[in-house]
Amino acid sequence: MVNVAAYKKLLGECKAKQVTLVAVSKTKPVDDLFELYELGQRDFGENYVQELVEKEKQLPKDIRWHFIGHLQSNKVKQIIDFVELIHGVDSLKLLQEINKQSGKINKVTNCLLQIHIAQEETKFGLDEEELNEIIHQLNNSTMKNVNVAGLMVMATNTNDENQIRKEFQYLKSLQQKLQTENYKLQILSMGMTADYTIAIEEGSNMIRVGSLIFGSRNYT
Repeated sequence: MVNVAAYKKLLGECKAKQVTLVAVSKTKPVDDLFELYELGQRDFGENYVQELVEKEKQLPKDIRWHFIGHLQSNKVKQIIDFVELIHGVDSLKLLQEINKQSGKINKVTNCLLQIHIAQEETKFGLDEEELNEIIHQLNNSTMKNVNVAGLMVMATNTNDENQIRKEFQYLKSLQQKLQTENYKLQILSMGMTADYTIAIEEGSNMIRVGSLIFGSRNYT
């Protein structure tokens, strides 16, 4: 069930700041997604390949699907023909597979490089050394079927706003440092339900919000 009032308020905030709102719809029924679609939402984020594939079949074709979970290389081919943006590219191997599968269908796939800055070891992402290696490879390779459009991060799950703010500031500084003629890195995907206001203050132009819009997730 969609919290329409909360959605409209959030959408107003995003429009005022020129921020893209990705509605995180994992575990939510297709009816909820369609209700939000009818309100004008077009960007939806899913974490699981099979769930995304099933929903894509059932919903309107002008939806922009964002894959925001941990993507295994062997599952890239299942979503490559329709996905708008892959948020969580956390290895050179994965980027090469996206490039390979995109080449097969003559498509350039937009990707974000996921940076690991959170304190939790369980979160995925590149450290700065791995990030520099990928950028180096991109500048010296023939990966013509991927477009690295920006950076993505998941902040530490903490109530310490100063720590969250520092992590977002770090990602913003990385973006500025890595800007080149080839890679504008225009997208900063950072901020979720609990910390999106801080993220926007620190330069995020894409937020991923689920429970504020849809209510608590159902994992059964």
